Amino acid sequence: MTPQTDIYPPILNSSEWSEPVPLGPPVDSAGAEDSPFVTPDGNTLYFFFTPDVRVPVEKQILDNVTGICVSYKQADGSWSEPTRVVLQDPGKLSGDGCEFVQGNTMWFCSVREGYTGVHWFTAQFTKGKWQDWKNADFNPDYQVGELHITADGKELYFHSSRPGGKGGLDIWVSENVNGVWQEPKDVEAVNTAGDEGWPFISTDRNELWFLRTYQGSPAIFRSRRIGQTNGVDDWSAPELIISQFAGEPSLDNAGNLYFVHHFYNNSKMIEADIYVAHKK
Repeated sequence: MTPQTDIYPPILNSSEWSEPVPLGPPVDSAGAEDSPFVTPDGNTLYFFFTPDVRVPVEKQILDNVTGICVSYKQADGSWSEPTRVVLQDPGKLSGDGCEFVQGNTMWFCSVREGYTGVHWFTAQFTKGKWQDWKNADFNPDYQVGELHITADGKELYFHSSRPGGKGGLDIWVSENVNGVWQEPKDVEAVNTAGDEGWPFISTDRNELWFLRTYQGSPAIFRSRRIGQTNGVDDWSAPELIISQFAGEPSLDNAGNLYFVHHFYNNSKMIEADIYVAHKK
């Protein structure tokens, strides 16, 4: 699908950015590019890819293609041909996604041999590749969903339907004290009885980005940090930035906004591409 044939194109609701456009080839394809994460310098893009959304998840693991990919920005501003990031031992199966990268560490969720259900793992970038994967040190009682860790490594923001929230998925924050993630706190200012999730925190910690359903489809919202009360951040009322099948925001330090846009036809998702809205 292209913007010209898109029945439900993303809608920009802010004057701070230019109209969103797809990254295009070689990143975007006829398959599904999803879950984008751009590094703060804007030069490296990670995303999840599967060639055909009609294939059941349990069979995608067998195609040797589905998983996390990486593309690099080139001197002329274009993106390089994506390559797969292999995060499993040779000969073993895994379905990896929901990646978050900070420095030489990647956090990712995975369904893989030897484990029941979805688990979080970390990998280290050494000798030119991601390797040395191991279990992430999250308390399973916290029920950590898709996440973002602040630049100083002190706070973990994630979504979860864990008890004690306002309803549905809520955004939670956990503080790291002496290497241990503490009991999460509900980020009440942005949560509702509906679903809020897929958080992103700007490098300066002044902006919290997330998803919320708006007029029947996922939409991107932003909240600004307006101070602290007893050491806990206070957040402004969320503002709508991009609506209509827009999800999983990720920003570089220049303020360019990357997100996934899902294409729908006859109430079925048929494709997904990575879009960018450039900061004016």
